[in-house]
Amino acid sequence: QVQLVESGGGLVQAGGSLRLSCVTSGRTYFPVMGWFRQAPGKEREFVAAINWRGSSILYADSVKDRFTISRDNAKNTVYLQMSSLKPEDTAIYYCATTLRVGVSAQTVDYNYWGQGTQVTVSS
Repeated sequence: QVQLVESGGGLVQAGGSLRLSCVTSGRTYFPVMGWFRQAPGKEREFVAAINWRGSSILYADSVKDRFTISRDNAKNTVYLQMSSLKPEDTAIYYCATTLRVGVSAQTVDYNYWGQGTQVTVSS
């Protein structure tokens, strides 16, 4: 059974940083890992995705140059380093995985999801 468990969310002031982690289990190979977020009253949106080797990475324009996605396959963990946080980054952040080989920004392409972790950025 595939499971994804996020951690690292919290309350931070604007301009601050947080690092989210997502530990996976149930499979030994997750070709693509992604981060998504959902703010109150809004649809879930793509944040970043990374392939197995880390050679293909995709970011949403809204987080480019501020967020960094990475993974440690030996630890079955994917990370999202968030810097220069803004109040508009406030959302529940979800980790997800897809069995597709190529990175994707489409929610429908992801097969498994974590329960989410809350990130709140105060102004």
